[in-house]
Amino acid sequence: MNRCAVLGSPIGHSLSPLLHREAYAALGLDWVYEARVVTEQGLAAFLAGVDASWRGLSLTMPLKRAVLPLLDEVSERARQAGGANTVVLADGRRSGHNTDVPGISAAVRERYDGPVGRAVVLGGGATAASAVLGLADLGCRHVTLLVRDAGRAALTVAAAARHPDGPTVDVRPLAGPAGPADVLVSTIPAAAQTAELLARVADVPVVFDVVYDPWPTPLTVAAEEAGRTVVSGLDLLVHQAVLQVELMTGLPGAPLEAMREAGRRALVARG
Repeated sequence: MNRCAVLGSPIGHSLSPLLHREAYAALGLDWVYEARVVTEQGLAAFLAGVDASWRGLSLTMPLKRAVLPLLDEVSERARQAGGANTVVLADGRRSGHNTDVPGISAAVRERYDGPVGRAVVLGGGATAASAVLGLADLGCRHVTLLVRDAGRAALTVAAAARHPDGPTVDVRPLAGPAGPADVLVSTIPAAAQTAELLARVADVPVVFDVVYDPWPTPLTVAAEEAGRTVVSGLDLLVHQAVLQVELMTGLPGAPLEAMREAGRRALVARG
C-alpha cells in the first residue's frame, strides 16, 4: 500500500485529503492519503518512523520551515521560499519541494492574463514569501508589503532577494499607503480586513485572497462588487495540490476541475 498524508497541528480542517483522494480515483491509484496531527516538536520523530510504504507528505506551517534541516535534498524553489510544503519519500531519501509558489502564479494566470508589474501583498509570513516569489515568476518588479509586524517581513524580503529576477520590496505598516498595483494578494485573516484597509486597496484590478475558509472574505466581497477579478484560496489550493500529486505519484494528469469542485462542495457543506 502506498501512503501519503498532510501533517500539521491543528489539521482537521484541511481539504488536502479530499483533493488528493479525488486525484487518486481519477488516476486509478489505490493509494491512501490521510491527515496526521504532527507538531513542530514531533516532526523529526514522525519522519524517522515512516516506512517504505510512504510516498509523500504535505506540510502546513510551521512545519514548512522546520522540515528543511531534516531533508536530504531541497529544491531550488523551496530554498528560495525558505520552506517546503511537499516532501517526496523515495529510496530512503527525503526531498523537499515548494508547490505554493507555482500554485500562486498558476492561480493568478488562470483568472488574469494581463501584466503583473507591480503588486501589493498583505502580510509578511511564509505565505507572503511564496506570494512574492510567485509574482516574480509572472514578471513582477515591485512589491509593496503591508505588514502588522515589520520583523516578520524580513524572511519575505530575503526570499525575494533569492529569486534571480526578484522584485524590489517596499515594507510598510498595514495602515500605510498601498500605492498603485496590478495585483493584490492578501495573506491576512478575514478579521484583519477592515473597511479602512479595503478602501485603500479598492483600485487594484486583481484581488487574490489565499483564504478559502471562511469564504467569501470582506476583501473578495468588496472586489466582486466593484467588478474586479477575484482569485480564491481554493484556486491556490487545487493548483498546488495538482503539483503535489504529480511529485508524489510521478504521474501527470491530476484532475484540477474535479478537485476544485470537490473542494467547493466540501466548503459549502461546512456552511
